[in-house]
Amino acid sequence: MSTPTQEEVPVATKPPRHVAIVMDGNRRWAAKRHMPKKLGHRAGVDAVRNIVRAAGELGISYLTLFGFSSENWNRGPEEVSDLMGLLRLFIRRDLAELHQNGVQVQIIGGRAHLDPDIVSLIEEAEALTGNNTELHLTIAFNYGGQSEITTAVRRIAKKVEAGELRVEDITPETIEGHLDTAGIPHPDLVIRTSGEKRLSNFLLWQSAYSEFVFTDVLWPDFDKSTLEAAVHEYQARERRFGEG
Repeated sequence: MSTPTQEEVPVATKPPRHVAIVMDGNRRWAAKRHMPKKLGHRAGVDAVRNIVRAAGELGISYLTLFGFSSENWNRGPEEVSDLMGLLRLFIRRDLAELHQNGVQVQIIGGRAHLDPDIVSLIEEAEALTGNNTELHLTIAFNYGGQSEITTAVRRIAKKVEAGELRVEDITPETIEGHLDTAGIPHPDLVIRTSGEKRLSNFLLWQSAYSEFVFTDVLWPDFDKSTLEAAVHEYQARERRFGEG
């Protein structure tokens, strides 16, 4: 994806309300610079900080970032440990600024395998920022779309088993209300960095009618201008929502 020239940029329309990003390319970024993987991930955290600020400046109301897949546990223990440390560092170092800027923080994904101190930090961040309204920041951590849907179905099944819900009353809205993202609008735009063109188990239910933009830019190099280019590409499209 190249940055549009001034002549190519469409007439400004409303920005996407919700942008979701698969942050990919930290390890390749580090490899290109003959650096250890952990420095690529740390550069990726810096990019997160910059994009959160940029999203607010561009009028985006919801930003969802895919930080750690439930499949990423298969990576080496040292790399996994470093990723956990970066989540700790991000919350401890940035929470005050996020709160001051009116950012509401939500972490979705399984917490059973996370260290207790990380769970405590997540709960602290969500409690402190829960009433903020400037930007809703969702971080998908230890998250997988199939697992999310499976968990939602189990929650519904328990209600049916308890007699709280009839099978015939189950609707798409019922399932949506039991997802981790309940109450969050579906993403208008899904961006994936690093040149890969797949969802990788990210927001499978929620992205049914999202627009997709794939960019070759590696995540640590993703900045406000790259985000703006993706938004301009989104604005140039006609959304059909399955209407042909």
